[in-house]
Amino acid sequence: MDAVFREGTAQDRTESVPLSHVSLELGHLAVEDFEGGTERLRQHFRRVRPWADTVRAAAAATGTGADATDAPGALGGSGTPGSAPPRISTCLLVDDYFGRLSAPAVLLPRLLAEAGKAGLTIDYLARESGCVEADGRLLAEGLLRRLVDAPPPFMLGAGEDGRPQARETGRLSNGRYPVAFEPRQAMSPVLRRHPPTETEAHRHSVFMDVELWDDGFRDGPPPSAEPAHAYRDTRVWSCSFLAAVWQLTRLGLLRDRGRGVVHPRPLGPEGPPQHWDELPPVVQLNPTAAPFAAYRTCSVLPVGLMPVEHAVRVILSQVDVDPDARRQVTERSAREGAPVPDVVADRASYVFYEGP
Repeated sequence: MDAVFREGTAQDRTESVPLSHVSLELGHLAVEDFEGGTERLRQHFRRVRPWADTVRAAAAATGTGADATDAPGALGGSGTPGSAPPRISTCLLVDDYFGRLSAPAVLLPRLLAEAGKAGLTIDYLARESGCVEADGRLLAEGLLRRLVDAPPPFMLGAGEDGRPQARETGRLSNGRYPVAFEPRQAMSPVLRRHPPTETEAHRHSVFMDVELWDDGFRDGPPPSAEPAHAYRDTRVWSCSFLAAVWQLTRLGLLRDRGRGVVHPRPLGPEGPPQHWDELPPVVQLNPTAAPFAAYRTCSVLPVGLMPVEHAVRVILSQVDVDPDARRQVTERSAREGAPVPDVVADRASYVFYEGP
């Protein structure tokens, strides 16, 4: 019989979720990774393994382990800092949103076999479409409602430069867009322009404009003989925005009316299903794994995903996180001697290896 530990504030309206110290992402695999065959998967995990070992060693070196009350499944615990190894759970995200994958019954055994050959254990596997909707909860829509556009330099609030807010346009920046203005001098030949400017630039600006969604066709344009509305012309969320949902889920900071939004479930005795939408949003593959969510995240990814993760940081820096969820994580991490940064985006770290 598994013991369940609850902290004193567990009766609050905002649900408390189990937390590890680190959520270690072993990859974000898309259709081209699987089409590359077994060798591509094998190379991926071989490249990830040394970095995964480094992340584990670094976490252990911080001495932030806690006592036995923080065993897997615990919801808090008093925590004696440094008295036990840190809780680290591994996860892997599979892109079933933008591409058509073979059946989970085909891919999952291959995936687990190649990870195992590299000496890696995948504790949790998540579907990218689960970042859109999980168990009836619209996660991407929920995050969009929590976006707060950072005001550009010298502006008191978002929207004062005349631009609509990101939740209306589907574009979010980390600064001020380029501005054109008429010169005051008569007969001046050209308009002058202010370049785009990063709000919190360090000496020089790195401006980023992030597309949050588009209204294109997920499955390609419809044939001319077919009515457009017969196709899936719903909003298509960007990879960056879904990755921001993914990071906040792993950080245990997403709530829907105070309830946790993702509850990992094990595979049934029948094994992986034939269709991805029959798989839970997050599947627990290792029954003895530490909790899925964590105080901090680390993702080991190919360098080709660096721009996407830069965009994720822009999004995370402009999210009004549920204050009760944030308080819970802050208090519990401090109690365990593993305090988290105030800036949520700084709780996510990365290792980028050479690759597409």
